[in-house]
Amino acid sequence: MKASHRLVPKQTNQPKGMIDRQGAIKLGLTAALFAAILALALNRDFYSDSMTSAFLSLALASALIILVMIRRSWFDLIWVLTGSLFLAVLDYRVMEFKPVFMAGFSFAGLAALAVLGTHTIWAEGDERKLLLYGFLPAVLFVGSEYMASTLLDITETLHPKTFDLFLYSFDCSLRVQFSFLMGQLFWTWLWVRFVCLVIYIALPLPLALVYAAQLRRKRENALAVMLAFLVTGPVGVLFYNMLPACGPVHAFPAAFPFHPPSIADVMHMNVITIPLKGARNAIPSLHMAWVLLVWWNSKGLSRWIRAIALLFVVLTTMATLGTGEHYFIDLVVAFPFSLMVQALCQYSLPFSNGARKTAFLFGTFVTLIWLALLSFTTSIFWVSPILPWTMVIATVAPSILFWNRLMREGEQEAPVRSRSMTAGATA
Repeated sequence: MKASHRLVPKQTNQPKGMIDRQGAIKLGLTAALFAAILALALNRDFYSDSMTSAFLSLALASALIILVMIRRSWFDLIWVLTGSLFLAVLDYRVMEFKPVFMAGFSFAGLAALAVLGTHTIWAEGDERKLLLYGFLPAVLFVGSEYMASTLLDITETLHPKTFDLFLYSFDCSLRVQFSFLMGQLFWTWLWVRFVCLVIYIALPLPLALVYAAQLRRKRENALAVMLAFLVTGPVGVLFYNMLPACGPVHAFPAAFPFHPPSIADVMHMNVITIPLKGARNAIPSLHMAWVLLVWWNSKGLSRWIRAIALLFVVLTTMATLGTGEHYFIDLVVAFPFSLMVQALCQYSLPFSNGARKTAFLFGTFVTLIWLALLSFTTSIFWVSPILPWTMVIATVAPSILFWNRLMREGEQEAPVRSRSMTAGATA
């Protein structure tokens, strides 16, 4: 990592008064940024509800990854470390907040936002544009994480009863209870459980890594990557309202994971909606959707980034099942759902493009068809295990195929657009 060159003011023919006004505006924006960071860090409710939260603290820390990937400056890291220590002293010595380990990630994230935002304000030309593409999505992603719990609370209020037995019935029609088996593995091998949970919680980090890496690689086109990451949450909540469910650990709290109902009993089970406490965030699995988006959008990046993306796909799959928060079918439906989101956000291609249109329509209709089938016709899956397994394969395999086509079209379109823009600028 090398230190960035210091910016030297360019000679300009603008009147001195205009230059002074610009400087005053930048000073004002910088002061407002620092004031906002301090207001958040010193707010007791924000500290206890957000800065100590595992998910939100790592969402804040993702700003540091974006800063490092874009700037690659040792001086920036020194400023972040200094800012983190300063915020920690204010919170623990002045405000007397209770020290919590995860808050350290929040301090680093807030300091990184301050450094990244300051560079964005004072940079010029293309550098400012690059930094702005890094700063704004970092802020939006933190905001998205912050609003997630509110949206899930609303979903729980709107749907006091869930379709957990419907999803569990489908899983059992496969004649394999994946959630219970993975749960047993987690409680037998606690180190596996620990590693998978760390990866599960650390989801914001690969999102930031892949976006920042793509930002350095292809600038404006990388915005489609972050757009897909941001859209997944609110769109996913809409689907949660179509088929609300909580997961087997909530539906079978005493039985999970070592005492699953027998397949024979489930075959004759009365499948009805049941009242449950907990977030309605089972189907589609957004954790699975996000790591799939991370994996596919890591194409063309360094091998170590691809390896990290693949690691998150594998261990997140294990974690979603082993924690009991998801059924196997939740992960299956995440494939067409994430394909739909990717196609929706792939604005570098016109919607009339065959690959984009096919991916979007397939992803949308297959996701909706699954929700409809699981809501009304669970009995048909018990005719033979061949039927549900065939449907799983017919969902996952085409999703991968259409996703490959979509990403290939996007890679081919980007150079064409770049050449046409260059030709237009020189004409």
